[in-house]
Parts: sequence; C-alpha cells; structure tokens
Amino acid sequence: MTHLSECVAPGGGAAPTGLKAAALKQALWFRGAKKVHSPLAAERWPLSRPSCLSLWTEGHYWEAGRGSMMWLYLPVLVGLYFLFRWYREREEVPNLPGKYVFITGCDSGFGNLLAQKLDRRGLHVLAACLTPKGAEQLKESTSQRLQTVILDVTDSNSVAAAAQWVKEQVGDRGLWGVVNNAGIAVPSAPSEWLTKQDFQRVLDVNLLGLIDVTLSMTSLVRKARGRIINVSSVVGRITICSGGYCISKYGVEAFSDSLRRELKPFGVKVVLIEPGFFKTVVTDSKVIQDSIARTWKQASPEVKQSYGQEFFDKSHKMAEGASEIANSNLSLVTDCMEHGLTALHPRTRYSAGWDAKLIFLPLSYMPSIVTDTLLTLKAPKIAKSPQIS
Repeated sequence: MTHLSECVAPGGGAAPTGLKAAALKQALWFRGAKKVHSPLAAERWPLSRPSCLSLWTEGHYWEAGRGSMMWLYLPVLVGLYFLFRWYREREEVPNLPGKYVFITGCDSGFGNLLAQKLDRRGLHVLAACLTPKGAEQLKESTSQRLQTVILDVTDSNSVAAAAQWVKEQVGDRGLWGVVNNAGIAVPSAPSEWLTKQDFQRVLDVNLLGLIDVTLSMTSLVRKARGRIINVSSVVGRITICSGGYCISKYGVEAFSDSLRRELKPFGVKVVLIEPGFFKTVVTDSKVIQDSIARTWKQASPEVKQSYGQEFFDKSHKMAEGASEIANSNLSLVTDCMEHGLTALHPRTRYSAGWDAKLIFLPLSYMPSIVTDTLLTLKAPKIAKSPQIS
C-alpha cells in the first residue's frame, strides 16, 4: 500500500511538498476518479511504488498545463478591455449644440478643418486666426454661428484682448473647450547653425503662447467643467530633429500632464493630441528648405568648415521629401480633437497616424543606443571626423 508521503522524486529525494504536492494530489485524484470522488480518499488509494513515478510525471504535466491555460485567458482579457473601452468611448456629452469652443490657428490645417466640423455639429465656434485673410476665408465656408478673432499667441496684449472677447461671447455659460492648435516648426537645423532667437521664436508660439492662452481661458473652462485640448506631436515623445520644435512639444507634454492633475478636482479634462507626420505648413518642403538655407547662411565659417558643403546639400535635398511622406488625411487628427471635446470619457492622449502608432511611439520606449542608431542611419555625413588628441 503506497501513500502520497511514500512517493519520492525520480532519482530519489524527499517527498513532494507545496505546489508539487498539490499537483501530485490532483494526479492521484484523477487516477482514482473512477472509484473515488474525494481527493482525500484518492490520496489514500492503494498504489504500487513504481506507479509513483508515473503519477509524479502526471503531476508535472498537470502543473504545466495549468500554467499554459493562463496564457489562453490573456487574449480574452485584452479583448474584453478593448470592447469595454470602445463602448465607454461611444458615450457623448449631452447638449453639445450651444456649447462654445475656442480654437487657435484656424487660418489653415487642423484648426481650420476642426472649426468647420464643429460648426456643422451645431457648436458655437470661436475661431482665432493670425491674419484677416484667413478669418474671411473661414467665414465663407461656415455658418453665421462661427465667429472669428485675430490673435497672435506670442503677444500677451493680443491674448488678453481675445480672452476678454471670449468672455463677452460665452457669458455665464462658460467656455466648454479650448483647442491650442497654433504652431510653427521652423527654423529647424543642426543646433550650431541656430541662434538663441531661432529657438525662442518656436518656443514663443508652440509653448509659451499655448501656456498664455490656456491661463487666460482656464477660469472660463472651469466654469463650464469643460475641456482643454493641447496639440503636441509624436516628437514630444521622441526627438527626431534639431531646433526648437521638439523642445517645445516636450514642454507641451509636461505642461499638460501637470495641468491635468491640477484641474481634475474641478471636473476639467486636459487632453493631448500627438499626431505623426501630416501634410500641413509644418511639413511644407519649401518652408523647411528655406529655413535650412537661411540657417546655413548665418552659420560661422568654422561651423561651415566642420560640417562641409556636402552636408548642407544633402540636408537641403532630404527636405524635399518631407511633404511626400506626410499623410494628407487631416481628419485623422481632427477626429481625435473632436472626440476629446465631445466624448463623455475622452482619452488622455490620442496618437494620430499609423507612423505615430507603429513606428515612433514604440521607438520612444527603446534604449537610447537603438533609437540613436536607427534615427541616424540615413543622416548626412560631416566633412571629416575630428581627430582625438
């Protein structure tokens, strides 16, 4: 008569304990299931010592099988999560028509398209344009509900005047949404070609201007328990070019993260939009090429000698392809903005474009040595490598 305590591991050794003992008990129970339905009784079922080896093996198989079964649950859980998120994100904010939304950078691109989409949905759009021409063109393609204001986000007086105008428009209802969309990308070139003013120009628009507009509108948004939508970029997660653009977008990410936590108790949601490469003024080949040419011209003779004419020529040539690789479907981005404004449960971050989702975001989580290698594979080569003394 053999009991569980008399079984030994193959090759000798002590009787099994813990999880292995539990697995062996289960094997014993299965072996005696035809005659005994109690695991305790099955443990005492008479067995010959040789059969202990087979039961030990069965116990290991059962234990391994239990582990493999857990992997089958993982896809189910992931599927249930996405199904729940899809259902939750379908819920919309009630009484959307009549709410007020303020958008910057509406002359063209994302801001212009978003203003038209929200106007068609019945919202009161307050569109800020940099130029009177941009404002007039937008008015021609929208209803009389949409109103425009001229705004230079780098000028604090202009921002204050726009904030006062918005306050008069919304009254006691408050401002449901602010979309900080205005931005520029140039000058963009190797840092040694640039000046402090070149960096400051981009930061003034993309970061400091965004902060100025947000601070001037926050009290109105808090009154409506509304939304602040900040347009960052995938380059706010991984740096792929020199100049102030990536720096400004990293700043937008940090500002939005802190603001989101600060305003959460007031019922205000802060949302980040992180587009990939889309066909706008930011990716216009002509604008980028002109910027490279201007910054190369202002570089010192020593810098030019270090980089070499060939470096400039190749950089200038590579800029021609910026518009070609950019996605022309701007609605992928404005759909994210619209969802952030109208969904009852918006996401914290929206990544627009497959390049952002499948290339740049995964790349941002990789070790620096990997990202540095991949992002410099096709970079122009300098004139000659410096000699180390």
